[in-house]
Amino acid sequence: MSIEELARANVRELVPYQSARRLGGKGDVWLNANEYPEAVEFQLTAQTLNRYPECQPKAVIENYARYAGVTPQQVLVSRGADEAIELLIRAFCEPGQDAVLFCPPTYGMYSVSAETIGVEYRTVPALENWQLDLQGIADKLDGVKVVYVCSPNNPTGQIVNPQDLRVLLEMTRGKAIVVADEAYIEFCPQASLVGWLSEYPHLVILRTLSKAFALAGLRCGFALANEEVINLLMKVIAPYPLSTPVADIAAQALSTPGILAMRERVQQILDERQHLVDALQNIPCVEQVFPSETNYILVRITASSAVFKSLWDQGIILRDQNKQPSLSGCLRITVGTREESQRVIDALSAEKV
Repeated sequence: MSIEELARANVRELVPYQSARRLGGKGDVWLNANEYPEAVEFQLTAQTLNRYPECQPKAVIENYARYAGVTPQQVLVSRGADEAIELLIRAFCEPGQDAVLFCPPTYGMYSVSAETIGVEYRTVPALENWQLDLQGIADKLDGVKVVYVCSPNNPTGQIVNPQDLRVLLEMTRGKAIVVADEAYIEFCPQASLVGWLSEYPHLVILRTLSKAFALAGLRCGFALANEEVINLLMKVIAPYPLSTPVADIAAQALSTPGILAMRERVQQILDERQHLVDALQNIPCVEQVFPSETNYILVRITASSAVFKSLWDQGIILRDQNKQPSLSGCLRITVGTREESQRVIDALSAEKV
């Protein structure tokens, strides 16, 4: 029996998540991963690398709880929000029996995580305006243990209607966990569901330091939930999910000065986003610029695949969304520096339509 044949069937057939770095490219303008465009400097202060780290570093947990407005008992820190996505499936879904559900177009790791664990995933395509199809969800809810909703949604950029989320939470009460993926919430903090945790014991909120905190390379994320859920996740998390340097830098980023610096970065990105939106709307090959509450913009472009390749060849790396449901002709552009935005504007303006 070959090595390939020894592997689980679903893993043999699995298409891995195509992360920005996995897709490659040799660009010098990287606008395909929704990262902050400039490095933020930190100095390591912990010198205890001979010891294993805490499973849940106290300073990180306490600082994030203070920032998010929850208790430390409602916080779990993980290797990016991606690990938390997987932990929820492992804690709540029986392979071959239970299912997860999500609403494409949305983040690709929900399906990958389910497949690697051997749990069925069901999809209910979003409506034309990319809001939830509540009736469609209700029709497929039997046997579903975890529902993922990304808000603001990646890659479309819009907030999910709060009233629809309330209907979903009522619909799933006592039946399933609802996971609100708030990876981009710092760009629209008024839309967070964190204030709903006391009302909905089955609500889980995912957060990250990868976007507004400019720490994508740190791989540090959070699950916010009621203590009962956190205790279950603690049973399935790895013994040492965060290395000592990661915990050290995360605690610094979540200090009062660190949070003030993050908010300044957010304002800078919002200003730059508006500049980019205004310019894109005047470019002939740009058919539509969709509203965004994030650090990226979804754009429908004439001959988008050819344009994507043209910019790729010029060292400008965007994210092609053509294969996502309802996103034919769409490219996603991360908001970068003013210079990077100008490179995109000039390159798109030069495209012949």
